[in-house]
Amino acid sequence: MAGVKMTHIPYKGSPPAVADLVAGSVDLMFSPASTVITQVKSGRLRALAATTATRMPALPEIPTVSEAGLKGYETVTWFGFVAPAKAPPAVVTRLNAEINKVLTLPDVRNQFEIQGIALLGGSPERFAEYIREEIAKWAKVIRLSGAKAD
Repeated sequence: MAGVKMTHIPYKGSPPAVADLVAGSVDLMFSPASTVITQVKSGRLRALAATTATRMPALPEIPTVSEAGLKGYETVTWFGFVAPAKAPPAVVTRLNAEINKVLTLPDVRNQFEIQGIALLGGSPERFAEYIREEIAKWAKVIRLSGAKAD
């Protein structure tokens, strides 16, 4: 979106990437808040912008990329619960209900918020739609960037 050229460094996970960032071996990284929030709050790293649509409750002083000038930019790291495609509908419904209940518990919400993680919950159908939207979004990004798998 911004036409910025960067060199991708393929790390084997966030810990070595964060270590290199703290050490100054790399200039910046895109990271889930949960992997850098401790270093940001301690002052070892400086958060430049949140890639979410709205500011993060755990770091409300950090502007979003959109607020910083790249209007419409949004990307998040997300996690979800999935089951085998042939799982009985009654099992999926029950699991979904129980997971949604757990996600409303204050202690659970608090522990995730501390890490900068927003909890959403919802239906299996809505999650499936979200996955389809993400696939379409990132397929377009890949096409436009000309990225190729090595």
